Amino acid sequence: MPAIRLSAAASILSAVAVGTLLVGCSASVTTGKSTPKLSADKLATTVSEKLAATTGQPKPDITCPEDLTGKVGTTTRCKLTASDGSTLGVTVTVSSVDGDNINFDIKADTTPSPAAS
Repeated sequence: MPAIRLSAAASILSAVAVGTLLVGCSASVTTGKSTPKLSADKLATTVSEKLAATTGQPKPDITCPEDLTGKVGTTTRCKLTASDGSTLGVTVTVSSVDGDNINFDIKADTTPSPAAS
């Protein structure tokens, strides 16, 4: 029976998909506005750190297209890109807000998208 090998990227994406279906985390932001926001860059960094801590893998390359508004139920979609170019969607949902502290859940998609040709 032939052995099936997964690329390192596929293994990492699989670990992220299986190991981080739902991860709770929080980030603190300071604003002078009534509704706190977490910048897209800070959100991407925080998501990357939390996924790495949960999976025991190196920090993945995460990009988020927009700031996260600190309002319960607000969602945004970020993207994890593996070294082979394949991607995995990551949904971030605000679960609670305490002053300037935005708490959110992270849910990775279960199926990666292949690298563009």
